[in-house]
Amino acid sequence: YSHCYMSCFKRVPESLKMQTVQESPLNLSLTLGELLKKDTIKVELIPEKKGLFLKHVEYQVTTKRFAVSVYRRYNDFDVFHELLLQRYAYRVVPALPPKRALKGGKREFIEGRRRALDRFLNLVARHPVFSEDELVKTFLTFSGSDVQTKLRDACKKLGDEFMTCKYATHAKDYLPADIQSQFSSSRELIKNIHSSLQKLRDRAERMAERSKENATDLLMFGKELSSLGSDESPVPILASCKSPWAALRRSVKGLSVEFSLLSEKAAQQGRREEDDVVEKLNLFLDLLQSYRDLCERHEKGVLHEHQRALQKYGVMKRQMLSATVQPKEQVSVEQLESRIVQQENAIQAMELRNYFSLFCLHQESQLIFTYLPITSHILGAFVNSQVQGHKEMGEVWQDLHSKLKSLFGDGNGQSPPLSPK
Repeated sequence: YSHCYMSCFKRVPESLKMQTVQESPLNLSLTLGELLKKDTIKVELIPEKKGLFLKHVEYQVTTKRFAVSVYRRYNDFDVFHELLLQRYAYRVVPALPPKRALKGGKREFIEGRRRALDRFLNLVARHPVFSEDELVKTFLTFSGSDVQTKLRDACKKLGDEFMTCKYATHAKDYLPADIQSQFSSSRELIKNIHSSLQKLRDRAERMAERSKENATDLLMFGKELSSLGSDESPVPILASCKSPWAALRRSVKGLSVEFSLLSEKAAQQGRREEDDVVEKLNLFLDLLQSYRDLCERHEKGVLHEHQRALQKYGVMKRQMLSATVQPKEQVSVEQLESRIVQQENAIQAMELRNYFSLFCLHQESQLIFTYLPITSHILGAFVNSQVQGHKEMGEVWQDLHSKLKSLFGDGNGQSPPLSPK
């Protein structure tokens, strides 16, 4: 919008203003489906390169939208994240995972970091504003030797969002009258949702871990059966009783096949729970955390700076009053007047930034609520993973049950101790 158009907009009747609410740039009109379709990024580990002294992890980043793969190191992500925050200080910029392991093994840390970088890029590439930015396109597609220099050059050329957004200086005109109370209630609700989803994620993680532990136990159970059945020690003939153990142990050995298959199914179940449930919860939690970080930046950054500037202005005005009451040198009074004008301009610029920050916060709140239906996707994935897992394992258990009856049942195929009613 040009300045001319904006001045006309201020003069339009209220009835016409009401009609344009739907078209207001403040409103986010995208659905969750449209956001998810924007792009799908895959971040995959490339085997470590072993130099003379150092080893480093490299990632292959593949974007579906641009149909290209590039190679990136963690430091490239770090520079990209830093520049994204500089350019979009008033938006939800997801955090990066730590560079080094704080606890746990190296392999688990590297895999966890890969997953976190994957989530980070998918959230960025699907953001309504970031997705169209030159900085993001450069990171996802530039295949030259020095991507960090290319990113820094792009950021210098673009500047921060306040300087480039056509609505920045008129953001106040689009804000609802109760913007502060809307912001407070959205913030409180999102904080509660974040807390609940963290607890759900922790439970889902424990379930996935239990499935993996179950897989290990089933495999070991089968191996012990195999070991028991492989014992070739001769069976002594005691009194007149002929022991069936020689035949039984061969049968026992064969059961390890089913337990190996059960172990495989349990491991698959653990992976499904991790990929379809835990990872999707982590994706949404990353977004919710970045919103909470944004709220803090707004309060500690723009608002705090604005208040400090107003205090400084008040001090200058008092100095000016005392200078006029007790005449000093003309030069110092003129210098003070000049500084007051500069401070007034600075305050005006900060007020504009404050309104623009609220404008962006309002849009980012809408983004969070647009993402909320992902919880039903996650619940669906959770239920499906359980249905599939129990069905697959149930079929193997049923086969094992039939096998046991034929191996150990009596003449009628009945085996009360093994098949309790």
